[in-house]
Amino acid sequence: MHAVDVVIIGAGVAGLAAADTLRRQGRSCCVLEAAGWVGGRARTIQVAGAPFDLGATWLHDAARNPLAHIARAAGETLLDADSLRSRRLLIEGRPANAAEQAAYFAASAQFEALATARAARDDVALAEAVAPMQDDPWLATIETWEASQIAAADSRDFSVRDWRDNSLEGSNLWLPNGIGDFVSRALAPAAVDIRLNTPVTRIAWGRDVQVQTPSGTVVAQSCIVTVSTGVLASGAIIFDPPLPAATQAAIAGLPMGLLSKVALTGNWPDRLGLPESCSIRMQVPARFAPAMSFHCWPLGAPYIAGFVGGPTAWALSAGGPAMAQDFVRNRFTAMLGADAARGITDIILSDWGADPLHRGAYAYARHGHAGARATLGAPLSDGRLIFAGEATRTDGLAGTVGGAWLAGQDAAAVAA
Repeated sequence: MHAVDVVIIGAGVAGLAAADTLRRQGRSCCVLEAAGWVGGRARTIQVAGAPFDLGATWLHDAARNPLAHIARAAGETLLDADSLRSRRLLIEGRPANAAEQAAYFAASAQFEALATARAARDDVALAEAVAPMQDDPWLATIETWEASQIAAADSRDFSVRDWRDNSLEGSNLWLPNGIGDFVSRALAPAAVDIRLNTPVTRIAWGRDVQVQTPSGTVVAQSCIVTVSTGVLASGAIIFDPPLPAATQAAIAGLPMGLLSKVALTGNWPDRLGLPESCSIRMQVPARFAPAMSFHCWPLGAPYIAGFVGGPTAWALSAGGPAMAQDFVRNRFTAMLGADAARGITDIILSDWGADPLHRGAYAYARHGHAGARATLGAPLSDGRLIFAGEATRTDGLAGTVGGAWLAGQDAAAVAA
C-alpha cells in the first residue's frame, strides 16, 4: 500500500511545481523539505524594513518565464527591471568616458562572437574560447560578468556551450516584495502536504520507492528529487541501488556555482548622490581577479545590494563572515570612496555555499559536459526516480526559478 502516489524531495520552486501539477492531475503526493522554510534558494528576508532576496532576484526572460504569467494572473505587481535600472561603469573609481564605454561595448561584441563560434565547434572552457582577446583591457571585466556574476562559475571550468545555451534574452521582471515572498505566499499553498525540517537520508528505488527520514519512511510509486547537484554530489542522500554511472557522471559534470549577495546599510544622508536602482560595475584589472558589483537603492530600498560570484565567492565562503565583510568593505571603498565606506553600519551576507542543504547557488556545466543537464533529467526505471530542478533544464532557462518551475512540471507529468 503506497502512502502517496509520488514523494517529492525538496520544497524549492521545482518541488512546488511538481506538487501543484500532481494535485491538478488528481494524484496524491507529499513534499519532504530538510529546511524550515519553503522556496529553497528563492528566499526573501527583511533588511531595514525592506524586502531583500537572498537568492533569486529577478524573473528572467519574462516572455517565456512561466512564473511571470502566474504572477500576472494572481494580480501581482511586476516591474521591468531593465527600464528602471541605470548603469555606471567605473575605471579606478571614476566614470568611464564615452570612448571607454564604446571600447567596452565593442569588446563585449567580440567576446560574444568568439564564444559563440567556438561553441559551435567544440565544448572547451569559456576562458579558452575567448583567449584570443587576452590583450584587450576589457576582457577581464566582461569575462567576470558573463561567468562569475551571471553563471556563478569559474570561466576556466565553465562549458562554453553551456554559456551559449543559457545566455538569457528578453526582459527581467521585479516582484517588489521579493521572489521568495511570492513563492512562499502564492505558490506553496497549492502543494498542500509539505513536511518541513524533514531531511531525506536514503531513497530505495526498487519495485516500490521507500524514502527514509528521521521521522519515518514514506512509500510511493515514484520519487521526484529536486535537491541541488551539490547535495547530490555530497552523498547526503544514499540511493539504493546506486545511481547509474551516467547519472553519477552528470552530477559530477554539473557542480554548483556560487553567487553570494550582500546588503549594506549605512549612514548616508544624501544616498551618496546615487539614483535609485543604479547598478555599478568597475573595470577588473586582470583576468580572474576578485571583483564585485553593486546595486544601489533597488526600488528605493534603504540599502545597497552587492554581488560576488565564482571562485571569489567560494573563497570568501570558506574564509568566513569576517573575511567576507572585509572584502566587501575594500571593494566598496575602491568603487565609491573611503568616506562612503565609513558610513557602512551593517553588512548582511547570504552564504549558500556554506549551507549544507544547498551547497551553492545554481549549477553550471563543466567544459566537455554540456550534455549533462539532459542526462540528469532523464527519468530512471520507467519514471520511478526522476531528478528535476534548474540543473536539468535544456531550454535556456537553467539557473533560473522559471526553469526550476518548468522542470518540476515536466517531472510530475512523467511521474503521473
